[in-house]
Amino acid sequence: MSVLALLSLILISRGLQMRDLFMGLDFSAADIALLFFYMMPMFLIMVLPISCMVSVFLTFLRMSTDRELIAVKTGGVSIYQMLKSPALFSFLCMCLAVFISLHAISWGMNSFRSTILNIANTRAKVVIQPGVFNKNIFGLTLFARKVDPVSGKLLHVIFEDYSQDVHNRLTVLAPEGDITTDTDKGALVFNLYNGRIYRLDAEKNNISILEFEEYRIDIDLANIFSGVNLDDERPKEMSWEALTSMSRNNSAPDERYRRRVEVEIQKRWSLPAACLVLGIFALPLACAFEGVRRQLGIVLALLMFLLYYSVYSLGLTMSESGYLSPMVGLWFVNVLFALVAVIGLHLTHKERAPSFERFFIQSRKAVTRQASAFLERRRQKSAKGRSS
Repeated sequence: MSVLALLSLILISRGLQMRDLFMGLDFSAADIALLFFYMMPMFLIMVLPISCMVSVFLTFLRMSTDRELIAVKTGGVSIYQMLKSPALFSFLCMCLAVFISLHAISWGMNSFRSTILNIANTRAKVVIQPGVFNKNIFGLTLFARKVDPVSGKLLHVIFEDYSQDVHNRLTVLAPEGDITTDTDKGALVFNLYNGRIYRLDAEKNNISILEFEEYRIDIDLANIFSGVNLDDERPKEMSWEALTSMSRNNSAPDERYRRRVEVEIQKRWSLPAACLVLGIFALPLACAFEGVRRQLGIVLALLMFLLYYSVYSLGLTMSESGYLSPMVGLWFVNVLFALVAVIGLHLTHKERAPSFERFFIQSRKAVTRQASAFLERRRQKSAKGRSS
């Protein structure tokens, strides 16, 4: 339930960012569902740790609130014996997260890229009407006397480009051409053959003519629709084999890209490990919040994960900037929460863990006393003013 709820929120947010793409290419409901399915691994790697933590936390919070933990402890079962089930559950979540991290992310993003480009290619073939000047194709003007919607072949093509400068138009005439996609660059490609290029220079009031055998026009979808980036593959979309190969051969294009690769390598293992760390961390946390309502418990669990993710994001940023090594930046928060979990388990076993229920009750009593004293002083002051 935690995975479905959090994943739905993330996908809805992502869908709103990509609304221009969905509307511009006239996606069907099945196409959108398929794209969301391909995006799921990228977000599952973030959702699984918090879902694991919330699941363990709410389970033991309910047992703690219903005093079942007291009954179990009275029966001679220690907190370490109860740790076996959440530890096994967290370990299984970690195994799933490792599989997603090493294999499913790259598969999903490659399928996502290919599907969008194939759909864009098909839609472009469909919307190009033969014998009509199409001005709604990505801000350009395209004319083709004949169009084959299956093969994408174009006959007697006129292509006018004034996107860079309205006063300096580029007009291309070719007897034939076709439409393809470039999956590496994330672009639609118009290939024209054996034609001429007419360039109008408004300032000099002349036209230059250039003949060609093959002319290629790339249209990047990222420049057309907001919320989608289909250019060169980024480190977070790469497969584990590609990341390790680039790191081992030192084949990154620059130093900044190399740091991102090193950070991504550590990220592929640190996030799955967070499932085990946060799952065990949730057990003493639930015992400390004994008596707290379930709704408040969910808020507290999310706040703890927000704290975890804030420290994790700080380490991620400092690692990418070069201030910290990727291993230190991305594993520090896991080590920190693991130490807190071990200390919390020890204090809970010794019955010395702090009770936040008593803390809330005492805080509420203190606030009530202060409010009553303040109102009493106001009343006395008012009564003294009337008597005088």
